[in-house]
Amino acid sequence: MTSVGSSRSFFCIVNEAAGGGRCGRRARAFLDQLQHDGFDLTIATTTAPGHATSLARAAYMDGKRQFLAVGGDGTAFEVLNGAFAAPNFASDLSLGLLPLGTGNSFLRDFRITTDQQALDALRSQRRSPCDVIRLHHRTGQLVYMNLLSMGLSAAVGAHANQHFKRFGLTGYAMALVARLVDLKHPVYPLRIDDAAPADTRPCTLLSFCNSQYTGGTMHMAPGANVCDGYLDIVRVGAFSRWQTLRSFPSIYRGTHVHQPGIEQTRAQRVTFEAMNEIDLMIDGEVVHLAPHSLEVVAGALEIFAA
Repeated sequence: MTSVGSSRSFFCIVNEAAGGGRCGRRARAFLDQLQHDGFDLTIATTTAPGHATSLARAAYMDGKRQFLAVGGDGTAFEVLNGAFAAPNFASDLSLGLLPLGTGNSFLRDFRITTDQQALDALRSQRRSPCDVIRLHHRTGQLVYMNLLSMGLSAAVGAHANQHFKRFGLTGYAMALVARLVDLKHPVYPLRIDDAAPADTRPCTLLSFCNSQYTGGTMHMAPGANVCDGYLDIVRVGAFSRWQTLRSFPSIYRGTHVHQPGIEQTRAQRVTFEAMNEIDLMIDGEVVHLAPHSLEVVAGALEIFAA
């Protein structure tokens, strides 16, 4: 269901470093357009990783409920976690996004693929409900709205961020080739909706998706729905280097899930057993954590949508 509100007041968090500095060069013009259209914007600019989280937390505690994340998927991830970390959080968050980063995957699920469409969504004041996924880990919890991935995808994401960030989306393909040299097939013992026994099969990667797209236009989970109360889990079995490389282009078409050795299942809860700290790619950001469980928080926020 899509609702229409009336408030044009936003707490706006701008990550000028997003998209290799692209956001910093373009954000002001977009914000000027919104202010010209009568929007009341309180604008804060981030200065370091994690700053958007602290800004959003303080703003939510101060009574702000409509946020605008200007940057990439990682910026929205920080804003989301900041609001959810506020001690008075009450699932009354509305989030708009101006996609001026590198990946900009998430809004594709809301039929938004261009800067202008993102602006039009804000102007229309249409909001669509969106689930949030809560990750419990050894030292606390995080939330996300796009996907969490482990295995090769997290290794590639970390390598791309470290070595090929300046190449944008092309850098991900470059990092994939680099990481195939050291391809591993780890075991991540997990239970889906408390089923027994635990799944202990080795795999190339696991992705736990709320939305369909990642890495810009990769159609990782073509059956996912951001407001159905379920995670879509994509599991790639123990592929060889050649199988992995040959399958990679099909992710952009969403046809990879039909290939032998790749599974797509659904769950409301996932529990990990005896997991050590590993690299996890969450909404484009790579973190090193020991995951305990994932659970769907249905309809936890509203997204400004086309």
